[in-house]
Amino acid sequence: EIKNSIMRLPPLPTIKDILRVYGVNALKRLSQNFLLNPRLNDKFVKAAGDLSNKYIVEVGPGPGGITRSILQKNPLKLLTIEKDERFVPFLEMLSDASCGKLSFIIGDILSFDMSSSFPEELRTDWDSESYPDIHIIGNLPFSISTPLIIKWLQNISEQSSAWSFGRVCLTLSFQKEVADRIVAPVLRNDRCRLSVMCQTYCNVKQHFVIKGSAFCPPPDVDAAVVTFYPLVAPHTRCPFKTYEAVVKHTFSSRQKYIEKCLKNLFPLPLQEKCVPTMLELSGLDGKIRPYEMSLNDFNKLCEAYLEVSQLFKRMKNVALQ
Repeated sequence: EIKNSIMRLPPLPTIKDILRVYGVNALKRLSQNFLLNPRLNDKFVKAAGDLSNKYIVEVGPGPGGITRSILQKNPLKLLTIEKDERFVPFLEMLSDASCGKLSFIIGDILSFDMSSSFPEELRTDWDSESYPDIHIIGNLPFSISTPLIIKWLQNISEQSSAWSFGRVCLTLSFQKEVADRIVAPVLRNDRCRLSVMCQTYCNVKQHFVIKGSAFCPPPDVDAAVVTFYPLVAPHTRCPFKTYEAVVKHTFSSRQKYIEKCLKNLFPLPLQEKCVPTMLELSGLDGKIRPYEMSLNDFNKLCEAYLEVSQLFKRMKNVALQ
């Protein structure tokens, strides 16, 4: 009976309806691009795997295209988080038709803490072979996708927010170029800071490309869908912010040798001493480029940075006495 009720969800708003609510220029300013093609919405949701009897969080549902496809997969509960109040009528209609499965919160996902969003019985040990019955799904606005995934990677590293419940997986859309960077392997020319950060904490898989013309309004670029599977043991145990800083500075000039890039990690008077010491401690050749480095190389580099920082901090303290 419940399943039949879900199948009678209200129809998707037409493009005309969406534009009447928003106006195309407002949509472009918010970098919001909605998927209204049921076949593509179903394909997006299918990439997340079996959602039946799971708790799902959808980020940025907008008019509810992907939301409908999630509900058709019979989740236990679906929580949607939408920033724009103008979509409340669409979400209320879906909520009323979902037999209590769908709830929504009007809020900003960049500041939203999911640590109290799920029941205690879903909590799973981090080193368990299985993932918790929770999945995060989102057709992300391009403008927030990178800062949001970096924030979530920090949560994963700290096992906080949703990840206090275990290794919660995510299926998200990104601009195609960003998705390519997320999965870029060692030696590929588009490997960058984002590649290293994502792959340090998660296994990542790119599923398929969505043509820009499939969105409303259509952006000038294509998108791609990526799933993140958090690792039991990340490739580093260094503090997240320290690791991020080392990776960021190493990629500051991606075509230069790392011995040049690493200088910016230290004050000018210390650069000539600190960088060679750091490279010696890490066992890395200073004449390699960042995209040639493995995840293990970045971990060794970060551990060396922490050691050098402590060494020169002690020397400075001695000098001040």
